[in-house]
Amino acid sequence: MEDTDSRKEQPIADVEVTADLATGTAKSDATGLFTLQLRGFVRRGHPLVLHFRQPQYLPLDVTDFVGDKLYIVHMLPIPRAASSATRPMVKVANVRVRYSGRVMTEFNVGSAVKTFQVENKGNVPCRGQRPCSPDGKWRAALGAASLDAGPGNEFRSARASCIAGPCPFTKIESDHLSHGEQTYTVSARDWSDTATFLLEAEVVHPMVSQIVHESYPVIFGEGLNFILPSIAEGVSIEAELDGEMIIFPLGPELFLSWASCNARVNPDQTKVYRCDLKSGYSFQ
Repeated sequence: MEDTDSRKEQPIADVEVTADLATGTAKSDATGLFTLQLRGFVRRGHPLVLHFRQPQYLPLDVTDFVGDKLYIVHMLPIPRAASSATRPMVKVANVRVRYSGRVMTEFNVGSAVKTFQVENKGNVPCRGQRPCSPDGKWRAALGAASLDAGPGNEFRSARASCIAGPCPFTKIESDHLSHGEQTYTVSARDWSDTATFLLEAEVVHPMVSQIVHESYPVIFGEGLNFILPSIAEGVSIEAELDGEMIIFPLGPELFLSWASCNARVNPDQTKVYRCDLKSGYSFQ
């Protein structure tokens, strides 16, 4: 869109593009991009006239030459009819965007605790009869225990340690979470007298929650712009019209009584929205 302020030069969608040397017509997408297939005999340097038509913009014909370059076309919006003197402009103020999104949250169920012992007799030579101490000198014993968080629950901050007996002569052999972090299993080695071990973990219940978010659009001239994440649902715009706060659901048709809106989807699935004020409305 032609404007002296580059921030207001927004892409124009649904512009019909034709040319005498083209095999058909093309329409611009939400980013303003269009692809027009030329006839097979057209070569570089051939003069070309492109015709651009969009109901909200003045007709434009561009004369150029076929070549390998970037073509940027600026269109002028159709001037708005002057508002009736008996009908004052409706002031639009305090515009906010509201949307909901599904996010994973966790409900803290509590904690799980369990102890187990590894029974052994200290100062008994190993003599190659496994299990042995890490240096292979003393006879050792192995033990294991596990915690179950329960169906649908998961463990967080799982930990294990020796808490009683000759702890310096013990070792946690392994500890791991399995089955979607629902089961916590620990094994330990003891090469002295009987030792006691403690398992502990926080239990949470993952769930999908619907959270309402608010953001503020950027306004340049008579247009507002905002970007929403891919998870955004139930998009609406909250605004004051002549001092009265109203919530306007956009819906799939992006309909607003006081503005014309369009949206495009980026490669990362975020959505870019733009809404232009209709005649009789102005931002305050």
